[in-house]
Amino acid sequence: MSDSSPLPPVRLRSEAELARDALATPLLSRAARLARWAGPDTRVGGGGELIEEQLPAAAEVLGLTGDDAAAYAGEAWRTAVDTGLVEIVDEEEGTVTAGAELALLTSGSPNDVLGVWLTALETVLADASVPDLDGLVDALDEGSEIDFSSLDWDPEAEAEFLDGVLGNLYLLSVSAERPGDAPVPLPALAASMIVPEDMGEPTNDVLEQVSDAMMRLDDQFRMLEPIGLVDFQPVDEALMAGAEEEPAAPVDETDVSRYGMVRLTPLGLFGMRERLREAGMTAPAVGELADKGADAMLDGTSAFPPAAAQAETEQWLVRREPLEAVRELLAAARGSDAGAPLRRLRCQQALSLVGPEAEPALREVLDDAELGGLARVWLTERGAADVPAPTEAMVFWLTIDTVAAQLAAEGNSTELQGLVEGLAAQHSGFFATAWRVDHPATPEVLEAMGRLHPDKKLAKEARKAAFKARSQHGG
Repeated sequence: MSDSSPLPPVRLRSEAELARDALATPLLSRAARLARWAGPDTRVGGGGELIEEQLPAAAEVLGLTGDDAAAYAGEAWRTAVDTGLVEIVDEEEGTVTAGAELALLTSGSPNDVLGVWLTALETVLADASVPDLDGLVDALDEGSEIDFSSLDWDPEAEAEFLDGVLGNLYLLSVSAERPGDAPVPLPALAASMIVPEDMGEPTNDVLEQVSDAMMRLDDQFRMLEPIGLVDFQPVDEALMAGAEEEPAAPVDETDVSRYGMVRLTPLGLFGMRERLREAGMTAPAVGELADKGADAMLDGTSAFPPAAAQAETEQWLVRREPLEAVRELLAAARGSDAGAPLRRLRCQQALSLVGPEAEPALREVLDDAELGGLARVWLTERGAADVPAPTEAMVFWLTIDTVAAQLAAEGNSTELQGLVEGLAAQHSGFFATAWRVDHPATPEVLEAMGRLHPDKKLAKEARKAAFKARSQHGG
């Protein structure tokens, strides 16, 4: 993903809801319980970790049992230390006290709580980028530090890989009509990082890399789920069984969910957006434009998917008196710059959300060369009386403006092709007149119609009209 390209907007829950989600995550809630449990008799080692003798008591406080109880307790304690819920008082004696951040979880603002959670998230992400430490032990000389150059592991590359995967997962989530609802298969995420876009059939070597990456991600997402970043369905263990082992039950070879499924939680969407913004990316959220002017709202939503654009517009409208809001929208929709057609399209979509109280504002622009056409459409659709018929020039200008807006919004889409075919069919001799339309986008629109129309004769007429229009416009 390019640092300069804005991502689609994300729909976030309120800070209060997100803070409640954060407090309920297994890892942060365990860390907070251990921070409240710690006292004068609690002892830690040189790295701030609980001494081994105290791990059973910590696990008991957390209600953990089984072989992994001590490990989970140790992880929760380290989270408490890293987030400032616990502070080391004396490193030599290994004594601790409650940290300043602990009070924020009970008496701080939702933003304070989310700040603590984000710190915890960074700790978990750093841990997730580290391979199983058991595999490192063999590569160490006794008493020496880890020599990363002797290992088949690049810490920076591993962290970048995980960041890339999570970035792709975020993009998939916010690009959907219902962000984050649909889980993504683990193989698809792994392939998004490894398989080149221009590769047809992946080679066996590439497929093996995808398989290896998928298994790494399986381990990493298992670590990221307790902090609330993702909902994760792990890889079916039957897939990891040796060839000589029989699965415990029959398996469906076509069930893609067996290979792992993951989605960002609402809290995860918030967390990933914060990380992307910190990395310098433009990651908008629905509602950010609600207190801006109409010009900023129309320009800002120009690149939004339809559902997100409508949600943003609804939030903008609800804060304003309808008649004045419509006047502001119409004023912002004017212009002959390259972005103007799409602004007018977004304005037209916004107007569809207002009621009859907006009628005076639409009548005020009936004679406006740029707005008169869309004003007539709005008034006619609502059955208003005494709506003057548009001139032929206005009809053609609005047609060019609409196609220009669709080109800007969608490019050469199937929907636009259908619109082009319909226009040519409805207006006999359309291209003979269209090239004369005094609209800055006329040459570009006619060229696009020539590309998109399936009828070779009409496509040729469109290209000829585009040439005439370009000559008329001096380009």
